[in-house]
Amino acid sequence: MGGFSIWHILIFAILVLLLFGGSRFSTMMGDVAKGLKSFKQGMADEDEEKRRDYDRDRQRQLPRNDSHPAEPIDVTPRAPEAAPPRAAEPVAPPPPRDDEPRS
Repeated sequence: MGGFSIWHILIFAILVLLLFGGSRFSTMMGDVAKGLKSFKQGMADEDEEKRRDYDRDRQRQLPRNDSHPAEPIDVTPRAPEAAPPRAAEPVAPPPPRDDEPRS
């Protein structure tokens, strides 16, 4: 037992049509359809706005390469330059041996 059969649903639909009338019922269904269409359009507009914001942010993050060098870059291989001489580092005195007195 339980559940509705096709006959129950048909009888219920006929009762609804008799109570509300054909034109009133179709008007209600038209309003429901308009509401669904408006909802879908609103969702599509929101997705479009998010996509535009994403594209705008992406364009801001990309580096611009508008500047062109005035002269070409020289890529000729050269011998490495010698490192400049370093100043002599102070050398710490060696630790005292075991047989020497400590100061």
